Amino acid sequence: MERPIRVLVAKPGLDGHDRGAKVIARALRDAGMEVIYTGLRQTPEQIVAAAVQEDVEVVAVSILSGAHATLLPRIKSLLKEEGADDMLFVAGGVIPDEDIVFLKENGVAAVFTPGTPTTEAVSFIKENVKK
Repeated sequence: MERPIRVLVAKPGLDGHDRGAKVIARALRDAGMEVIYTGLRQTPEQIVAAAVQEDVEVVAVSILSGAHATLLPRIKSLLKEEGADDMLFVAGGVIPDEDIVFLKENGVAAVFTPGTPTTEAVSFIKENVKK
């Protein structure tokens, strides 16, 4: 039997609201994935260390603080430094449309903004995880 897709759900930066992260974590679990939630106010270094330690296929970050243009490229850079840049890296939260291209150019595979059905994120992960 194949192991389920392992997903790290993280909240980088000073953002103290985690309802969206908990909603997506539940949707991923309901879809048969194994989810590790790191909790609030994680540094990029903490997120990458947890992703490597937990041997996940996906790093999913939820960000509302407006620091996405700084924190998300930093996380991707650290994943590369750790030899873990094959992990699928996705983001969700309040991210302006005009910033999405920049984030994708900097290693974020997909950005899910408010109102995106959770089924869309689940499908994207299932279709893009390298097993």
